[in-house]
Amino acid sequence: MLIPPHTLTQKGIHARSLSSWTRVLQRRFPFKTFLLIYLFTLLASNIVAQTGTIFGSVKDSLNKPLFGVGVSVFGKPYGTTTAEDGKYSLTVPADQSLKIIFSFTGLSRDSSFITVKENEKLEINKKLSGKIKELGEVIIEDQSLKGTNITRINPKIVSVLPTVNQSVEDILKTLPGVSSANELSSTYSVRGGNYDENLVYVNDVEIYRPLLVRSGQQEGLSFINPDMVETINFSAGGFDAVYGDKLSSVLDIKYRKPKKFGYSLNGSLLGAALELEGISKDKRWTAIGGVRYKSNAYLLNTFETKGEYKPNFIDAQLLTTFDASKKISIEVLGNYARNIYNLVPQSRETNFGTITDAKRFTVYFDGREEDRYETYTGAITGIYKPSEKLKLKLIASGYHADEQENFDILGQYFLDQLEADLGKEEFGNVLFNLGVGSFLNHARNRLKATVYNGEHKGEWVGNKILVQWGVKAQHEEIEDKLNEWYYLDSAGFSIPSYRDPANPQILLNDVVNTKNNLSSNRLMGYIQNTWQMADTGKLVLTTGVRANYWDLNDQLVISPRLSIAYKAKNWKQFSMKFSAGYYYQPPFYRELRDMQGNVHTNLKAQKSIHFLLGTDYYFLALGREFKLTSEIFYKLLDELIPYKIDNLRIRYLSKNNSKGYARGIDFRLFGDFVPGVESWASLSLLQTKEDLSDDFYYKRYNAEGDEIISGYTYDQVATDSVRIEPGEIPRPTDQLINFGLFFQDYFPKWPTYKMQLSLLFGSRLPFGPPGPDRYKDVLRSPSYRRVDIGFSKQIIGEDVKRPPKIKLLRKFEAIWITLEVFNLLQVNNVSSYLWITDVSNDRRYAVPNYLTGRQLNVRLNFKF
Repeated sequence: MLIPPHTLTQKGIHARSLSSWTRVLQRRFPFKTFLLIYLFTLLASNIVAQTGTIFGSVKDSLNKPLFGVGVSVFGKPYGTTTAEDGKYSLTVPADQSLKIIFSFTGLSRDSSFITVKENEKLEINKKLSGKIKELGEVIIEDQSLKGTNITRINPKIVSVLPTVNQSVEDILKTLPGVSSANELSSTYSVRGGNYDENLVYVNDVEIYRPLLVRSGQQEGLSFINPDMVETINFSAGGFDAVYGDKLSSVLDIKYRKPKKFGYSLNGSLLGAALELEGISKDKRWTAIGGVRYKSNAYLLNTFETKGEYKPNFIDAQLLTTFDASKKISIEVLGNYARNIYNLVPQSRETNFGTITDAKRFTVYFDGREEDRYETYTGAITGIYKPSEKLKLKLIASGYHADEQENFDILGQYFLDQLEADLGKEEFGNVLFNLGVGSFLNHARNRLKATVYNGEHKGEWVGNKILVQWGVKAQHEEIEDKLNEWYYLDSAGFSIPSYRDPANPQILLNDVVNTKNNLSSNRLMGYIQNTWQMADTGKLVLTTGVRANYWDLNDQLVISPRLSIAYKAKNWKQFSMKFSAGYYYQPPFYRELRDMQGNVHTNLKAQKSIHFLLGTDYYFLALGREFKLTSEIFYKLLDELIPYKIDNLRIRYLSKNNSKGYARGIDFRLFGDFVPGVESWASLSLLQTKEDLSDDFYYKRYNAEGDEIISGYTYDQVATDSVRIEPGEIPRPTDQLINFGLFFQDYFPKWPTYKMQLSLLFGSRLPFGPPGPDRYKDVLRSPSYRRVDIGFSKQIIGEDVKRPPKIKLLRKFEAIWITLEVFNLLQVNNVSSYLWITDVSNDRRYAVPNYLTGRQLNVRLNFKF
């Protein structure tokens, strides 16, 4: 029995069979046993017999006492915090070499190595600094004037993150408001937006993504090289006017300026990376660069589609700076990336359905796919500081992409019904055949994109004020050639079926054969003022405005933005922030091109009005400081361009015919869950919907009131038809619940043995059958659930007490070896669906395309 698409349900497509659940439980049990043994070992290793005492005070760089500084023993369950006068006292194990850690949010962490005798009292005083700077007569902390709604992330976390890509974007996926349902991709959506609505900057240069990528296995390497990163700043909404014109988020990356010569090398079963950095003797010239290679063929072998996978991804980056004088410096950034993805598929077998209605989809392939994506990015920045208060920048940058897609893949498929009776010996075997068919996918696509930018940025620091401004001119050239189609045959009949003996034809599906050339210019600018309004507490007001003009659609948009941050003087543990503003996103080429390949140059900018209220609360627990952040937001959306998502491919309908909203609340608990190592947990609740102005359809009923025809167009309307207005429907990113966890731990007695865990959960996302009808996208895919874990051993480093016996190894600053388990719980996450249609062309099966399964990986890290 074939199922009409409008009657497909979540339960009907994705429920597991009883035997598959049994196998999952059997696989999980050994891990639970290991976890119990691991926790028991942690408790047993903490037994000590003799103690001593350390005491002292902690102050800031201005010699003022610091309240709430965490004082903990690395690798031991001992900790406390400083009192209001900055003093502390802590009992510690005696006659042991200990590492004492002093940490405070917003300031640099410090540590001391000590050994105390039994009953000894040892005084240790510290000054924490490094993230405080002076602004006029006021002391401004790192999180005050710049970026009220910015989350700062420790870049060192990337090197220990147990994920497939081990990229900066993988950290973002564990933050509140951020979601991703594909571990192979660096893409992410933020608070109901799509992948195209996120800004990314590296050293003030905007970064662009490839436009033709369809799936995560094709994507390759992210632009950001994590070995070169110094700071990571991220905003999930309500960001300042200094950032560009996108609807959802901004990721601001700064690469490191070397202070000495060094290099790092890491390799795994998925690839390798080399990073080099150095500085001249006169310290006027610095350079840092990296080369990365990745091949995820080892991981793609877990796909249900078996074949010959040949992915080959490589990139090279260089950042060099030269100080011409104390006031003038020059910075050059360059990047080349080449991503090649070749595939010769052979066969595929997918089981889907329910326990009582299980089916098997089997395909035998012929043909191949060859994709190639090349990108070039270059920028030169001149920095002039005529005084300590004034900083001016001139930036010239360019981007070029050459993307090619070539494939001809023939598939012959069999759809079978499986035996669902648990009492029969044939349970799980093929009971009978439901149908056979063939499909042929063809594409010869090539896209070239070139973007040139010229920009000026400046900032001036006054007494309790920071003024920032900028102006940018941009030129874009697009050359796009599309030639793709899809042919479907079911039981010997071509679909769509054309039955005219006098004029026999074979009709193809989704035929696109176009050539598009575009050339356009944009002009952008902004000005922003930030004031510290009060001395009794900390009240920071930021106001700014952006302007953007595009000559292709002759549209000028103005974006005023405001944010307020307040921290009471007498309640240092609590702070509040509020943001509101207009956010416009003028279309880029992908939004202009519809599903038929036609370009609509009259599209206007999408609009979003942000309202955000957030709090930060610092509290003491387990002798350490923790931070709980919460943000409630509402985004009013208008002039939206509706779209559909197929894996990573966003297909726009190229009309400004939708309006909607996104609302929700985010939480994040951050701190040293285990002394000396950072961990956090995030929870997000979201609802986002839209209403298309022209998505109505018609239904006809018979005399008994039964529906006989549904979903036909205006040309087919009869007198007994009823017009249906779908109203508000979920946006493609409507995901009610998102939970992310990054957790680190170690054996207290052996701190060189560590564990890192990344956990992601995202509830069900909307999807629907192919075609431009958005009102049909009301089905829900299964929840995304993924756990990746890593077990590492530090061979050389600060936690290793004894130097290595081999002299050659003593030259290294750190060496790590890590065993990683990807998809620990072996969950079959769904990336997209293949729709199989019968000869009537109105009944379809949605066959899930699963992502990667469980896989082991070994990683080696060397730092010199």
